[in-house]
Amino acid sequence: MSRGWLRSQLLQLVATASSLAALAALLDPDRIASAMGVFLVGVNGYSQFYAIYVGVRLATAMLALLAARRGDQPILGDLTALFLLAQPAGRLVAAFAIGLPKGVLLAVCAVELLAGLSLLALRPRGKILSP
Repeated sequence: MSRGWLRSQLLQLVATASSLAALAALLDPDRIASAMGVFLVGVNGYSQFYAIYVGVRLATAMLALLAARRGDQPILGDLTALFLLAQPAGRLVAAFAIGLPKGVLLAVCAVELLAGLSLLALRPRGKILSP
């Protein structure tokens, strides 16, 4: 198994997981919001929820899928990793003000961190700054 193959498989897994997360949020926003500790109030609350939990997740899924298909362009996988790592990074900032997430959100954070760092670790060697 080559690094490129492993990275491609991980990117496909990220695409699948992100798509399923977006679908779950689309089908049952109140349950997903509640599990994440978010309270949806009014049109703006739901709009913001859909923007993040559906729109951004689908964008991440599409980027991961494109990166998996275009292994010759490692920057696409790197951007996918940055999308994944931005979420635990934001939660780390929040941890200083209010504490670490709990329950299912802590598990989600751990998976995002593991997936993002793994994508960067599996980056093709010798292509540090190449597109």
